[in-house]
Amino acid sequence: MKDKTIDYVLRTTWLAVQKMYNEEAAKFDSTMATGFTLLSIDPEKGTPSTALGPKMGMEATSLSRILKTMEKNGLIERQPNPEDGRSVLIHLTDFGRDKRDQSREKVLTFNDTVKSHISEEKLKHFYEVAELINDLVSNKKIYNANDSSLK
Repeated sequence: MKDKTIDYVLRTTWLAVQKMYNEEAAKFDSTMATGFTLLSIDPEKGTPSTALGPKMGMEATSLSRILKTMEKNGLIERQPNPEDGRSVLIHLTDFGRDKRDQSREKVLTFNDTVKSHISEEKLKHFYEVAELINDLVSNKKIYNANDSSLK
């Protein structure tokens, strides 16, 4: 068998995790994206809608669709930001808090299960590698926008 690329391993692993979360979320009439969004909203103070996209690494268009569905389903409500009248804070409803707790429980179960099967040293290396890859990608150290060889 040929060696698998780092990209392949990252992608297939993430797709498997995503599928697992979506299957679990479906049992609660939800999706992984909704759970991730619930976990990204400050349950006490709310979160500015403009801060959610960058916090989650999502484009505004995709996030806007998710927030609209979440509001329709009674998970969140939008309120004017008292500190900045031009922006909106996303707040969890009581129902949203309950769903957030369910999402948090599922994430912690995944985390604890993986940790119980991997040594602390290997996990430390995993985080180091993931951080390095993220840095390389985020700081455009792999492909440069001005790289003429990609045109």
